[in-house]
Amino acid sequence: MPFLLLGFVLVMPLLFVLLLPFTIVQRYRAGTARRVARPWFARLNAGMIAFSAMLFLGAGALLNFWVPDALLSTLAGLAAGSLLGLLGLKLTRWESTARTLHYTPHRPLVLLITIAVAARILYGFWRSWHAWQNAGSGEPWLATSGAAGSLAVGGVVLGYYFIYWSGVARRLKTRGRLNVVSVK
Repeated sequence: MPFLLLGFVLVMPLLFVLLLPFTIVQRYRAGTARRVARPWFARLNAGMIAFSAMLFLGAGALLNFWVPDALLSTLAGLAAGSLLGLLGLKLTRWESTARTLHYTPHRPLVLLITIAVAARILYGFWRSWHAWQNAGSGEPWLATSGAAGSLAVGGVVLGYYFIYWSGVARRLKTRGRLNVVSVK
């Protein structure tokens, strides 16, 4: 039984690495699909991402004790992601029907964010490996692993999706006010 557990523990990271390209391609395909805009879904996403961003800021502030410029990287990433989110809303294709609103996110922007995340994951593996091998040089392993850059990319993703989903929710709210028909 212990060998089975040991085999499972050793296979899981390998399985994660092998499936990573597939999950990134699937994320891009799902991120660029035409969707029906649902108010409850947009509000739920915006709220959950806001909660995640608060936790992310707290983690960046805590990590700042061990990693130089961790909080600054976190804030810069959130700011850059927010600007990308505004650009994403501007470039999104909106299609309005009598009953629903459909939207299609801008493909090159979604591709840019997907590639940034994939590149940061690969760079993080490479940089962590080298930092781990040079751990005896006196520098803290966590500080040399490139964690601040990972926080910046994570902030870009969170900032982008928070602004994007908040904008979708706002667009649905204003659309609902415009389509109110009073019957006398």
